[in-house]
Amino acid sequence: MAETASRRPAPPDVDRRAASEAAVAARRARAAVKKSIASREVSPLTVLDHATAQPDGVEGRLRVTEFLLSVPAIGTTKMNEALAKLGISPAKRLGGLGRHQRLRLRDFLIERENKAGRQRNQLVVLAGPTAVGKGTVSTYIRENYPDVLLSVSATTRAPRPGEVDGVNYYFVDDEEFDRMIEEGELLEYATVHNAYRYGTPRGPIEKALDDGKSVLLEIDLQGARSVRESMPEARLIFLLPPTWEELVRRLIGRGTEDSAEQARRLETAKVELAAQDEFDHRVVNHDVAEAAREVVDLMKVRAAPSRP
Repeated sequence: MAETASRRPAPPDVDRRAASEAAVAARRARAAVKKSIASREVSPLTVLDHATAQPDGVEGRLRVTEFLLSVPAIGTTKMNEALAKLGISPAKRLGGLGRHQRLRLRDFLIERENKAGRQRNQLVVLAGPTAVGKGTVSTYIRENYPDVLLSVSATTRAPRPGEVDGVNYYFVDDEEFDRMIEEGELLEYATVHNAYRYGTPRGPIEKALDDGKSVLLEIDLQGARSVRESMPEARLIFLLPPTWEELVRRLIGRGTEDSAEQARRLETAKVELAAQDEFDHRVVNHDVAEAAREVVDLMKVRAAPSRP
């Protein structure tokens, strides 16, 4: 057997060359990520989010040691202390962290940013495909994080069961929506799913930002792009479903659209999912409470004390 194994032909030169080129490309990609962290072009939290969403991607393949050493003001000693405190093996890659390890690492990074006194982006946009749970996550934030002002959008569609005017949306007719556009009262507006119009009232947002409050906008992809153009300092978060199958289940399960509309919205969702790289952060909605916490963490706002 040993003699047979020794006679196995070596891989063709072209295979070795391709593998070598791929390895070099991967190293360069990881080096670019580390450089962007070190130069503060990208937040370590963003890199951690990308690693979570795509464990086999460039960020996911980063060893946690490489990652931490890229963070400004963290050297070998501080890195080793952090790993010991967080209970993370130096051999771990970012994409291979367990849920609790990832959450501990996230808290560590946020605490460092808070201590450094860095200015936070106070305007945050939450977007994502249909039925991903944007409204559910936003409602949880409104009910559990009073320091966050959740912007209320205006829409021409009718209320769904349980929705309250002025809380979930401002439900207006087409004439009123036209008036708001003409008088410049909307920060952004768009027609969604080729059906109804949605828009973000400008006044409450500008007042809240002037008062130093954090503002969360829960809007569609078109609206997120419009906000980025008009307010480039805004931070954009893309809410992802755990899997495509789960997104389909949620859409069908809510029962608010007929089968033809469901099929059309699913086709739209594929296009929306393809735009996630336009966003600063990605949060996977496995669990509403956890997804809400991740969104608020990115806003650097702490939860209110729990009630007894």
